[in-house]
Amino acid sequence: MLILLPPSEGKSAPRRGKPLDLAALSSPELTDARTRVLDALVALCEGDRDLAARALDVPKSQLDLVDLNARAVSSPTARADAVYTGVLYDNLGLDTLTAAAKRRATSRVAITSSLFGLIRPGDRIPAYRLSGDASLPGTGPVAGVWRDALGPAVVDALGRGLLVDLRSSMYAAFWRPPADLAPRVATVRVLHEVDGRRSVVSHFNKATKGRIVRALLEDGRDPRTPAALAAALTDLGWTVEVGEPTAKGTQLDVVVTQV
Repeated sequence: MLILLPPSEGKSAPRRGKPLDLAALSSPELTDARTRVLDALVALCEGDRDLAARALDVPKSQLDLVDLNARAVSSPTARADAVYTGVLYDNLGLDTLTAAAKRRATSRVAITSSLFGLIRPGDRIPAYRLSGDASLPGTGPVAGVWRDALGPAVVDALGRGLLVDLRSSMYAAFWRPPADLAPRVATVRVLHEVDGRRSVVSHFNKATKGRIVRALLEDGRDPRTPAALAAALTDLGWTVEVGEPTAKGTQLDVVVTQV
């Protein structure tokens, strides 16, 4: 099983640690694409700060994020699971998992990144600001860079297992599973139900996805089909509705009434 997560916009900047070493990251086949995006980001942010802020949709009150990007090559790094913060990662709580669950996270969790493409929780990265819908001088939209490069890395990381795709729509655009993988692809949507009416609410969506990943890692089961994943989640206490299989995979709706 490979659980594919989105990154977080918010990040915790490491205070100490070795500088970035692209060659040491997992999925080394992405090194060339990572270098292109990193060089373009640093070059942009080393120039006119206001211009960089507009290009990256950074508020004028947060120009320190532009400076953060400019230092990305030399800044301290930490494990990705310590750098990414926010609702999903707070509820996942990778640092508080049992030892066995942490080992599973190493092989079963991957994070889609606009700067690095695909990384594992243990990969050492700096804090940065680069949204998935950004466009960089010389490279164009970062989604386009990863759309050309990401597929082989994800397929290699997936192996023969089930892909549990928890990415947001922005990061889903980086790579879409081909039809031949569809029987082994499960996407998860979280629906908040109040008085019989259902809607997608960002906070509930992120919090529940974090809790789902935590529960799966602690539980230890390795479902191989969307139906088996739905059964595992049901056993773990969620209300799950299974959609019809499509050429894109099978959608599981997890229905919650409270976060």
